[in-house]
Amino acid sequence: MPRVIVLDTLATEGLAMLDTATGVDYEVSTGLQGDELREALSAFDGAICRSGVKLTADVLEGNRQLKAIVRAGVGTDNIDKAAATRCGIVVMNTPAGNTLSTAEHTIALMLALSRNVSPAHQALIEGRWDRKQFIGTQVAGKNLGIVGLGRIGMAVATRAQALEMKVLGYDPFLSQEKAQELGIDLVATVGEMLPELDYLTVHTPLTDETRGLISDDQIQQLKPGSRLINCARGGIYDEDALARGLQSGKLAGVALDVYTAEPCTDSPLFGMPGVVCTPHLGASTEEAQTQVATEAVELMTNYLTQGIIRHAVNVAPIDPATLESLRGYLEVAYRLGLLTAELHSGIQSCRLIYRGEIAARDTKVLNSVFSAGLLQGALDEDVNLVNAELMLRERGIELIEECNSEMGVFRSSLRVEATTSQETHIATGTVFGHEMPRLIGLDGYRMEAYLDGCLLVFTHQDVPGIIGAVGTVFGQHGVNIAQMAVGRAGNQPGGNAIGVLNLDAPPSQAAIDAVRSLDSIGSATIIHLPPAGELPAWLQT
Repeated sequence: MPRVIVLDTLATEGLAMLDTATGVDYEVSTGLQGDELREALSAFDGAICRSGVKLTADVLEGNRQLKAIVRAGVGTDNIDKAAATRCGIVVMNTPAGNTLSTAEHTIALMLALSRNVSPAHQALIEGRWDRKQFIGTQVAGKNLGIVGLGRIGMAVATRAQALEMKVLGYDPFLSQEKAQELGIDLVATVGEMLPELDYLTVHTPLTDETRGLISDDQIQQLKPGSRLINCARGGIYDEDALARGLQSGKLAGVALDVYTAEPCTDSPLFGMPGVVCTPHLGASTEEAQTQVATEAVELMTNYLTQGIIRHAVNVAPIDPATLESLRGYLEVAYRLGLLTAELHSGIQSCRLIYRGEIAARDTKVLNSVFSAGLLQGALDEDVNLVNAELMLRERGIELIEECNSEMGVFRSSLRVEATTSQETHIATGTVFGHEMPRLIGLDGYRMEAYLDGCLLVFTHQDVPGIIGAVGTVFGQHGVNIAQMAVGRAGNQPGGNAIGVLNLDAPPSQAAIDAVRSLDSIGSATIIHLPPAGELPAWLQT
């Protein structure tokens, strides 16, 4: 039975779902770090966390048990996704659960800045009635810039428009047409909108591109008296630069809910005039915490019991229906990867050419499956759907994909071109019926061979008696031939040819040597493939 560890405090509704989940056991263990955390993770199949625990490379390295990590929330900065991917661990998040709560908090901070809510409240506590000192600014008619127009950014835009604000936005993945439809003025760069803004908010992940996105240079481009809000990730704004902007009078206000280092109790911004700060409360509503907890549990249990992948941040989403619809070609891709690895060494690049109906399907999944087959026997690490393509590229093997919707001889086919430093080798596969993988081409030779079990692949001159001679050798060594396929490079006899034999059992070295010694035999190689219908565990639904 799969086991799940809950590493941070989770809403009771989420724990209740785990209590009733069929086929899953769980344990709550919070506050873990270092070796204690590393050992705990190696004993569970899944881990659910929030932002408290740090799943760094050192605690994930070498883990062969953990299959999935689900972050109850949007940000996954506390998870080393590259390390998780190398370990074959799916990382998922819950992007929709706290959307509205975070958007509302952004608007709340913007309004608090505009109307001096925090200092006015403090003045009353201190016994002062200073109305003139706290004259505010209305947001209606002002320009709001939004960097990042995903779920939260869009929700902020909608609410700002309801407050009669003009919204300018930057998002490289939003089309101009969609932006116009939403009433957002889309800009090509962040810098382009800075001089126009009265308010700026960011809703992006923290990446190398967004770290320090707003610093001294950008603050100088802003309109005097601008106000900045950050409910996304600490580090997108340079906090020291914000303090300098406030001191110089360039900025009228700064509102932060997130910080470069958390928990944060010491910042140059704390206590400065025009500053409102909260301790990462964007998702801290009862509704958001319930939603992200229940969604996290649902993602985890669906993956561990049914193989469903949703909201993954390090692998393409896959569900059982997709796997089932691709089952025949999953086998073809996987077996061609195994075949290519056993036939050739020193591969520098692989070109996968999908032709016919399969070209319109989820070929990214097939790329990963092929990569896993190619690397399966080459590494002492576990290779699966999550990490295979990454590992392939880390080893300097280029993976290229081409799709051609035109049908060839077969309704669909997958052609693999494996290039070494000296030459390119080709293997082509297809599916007969629904689930019968077949090899239909090898280095220019056409044939129809089974892609399962023990295979003998041999090249020879196309002259009479070769097949009989090979059969005789195997008969003498007690090796039974289950299936046979032969192919020519062209249509005329007498040239070069190839044979593929499916054997009931691996032949002895003496039998192989005897075949190789036959006249007219060019080469003979034994290939070991899984039995018919057998897929690795990570591909089974």
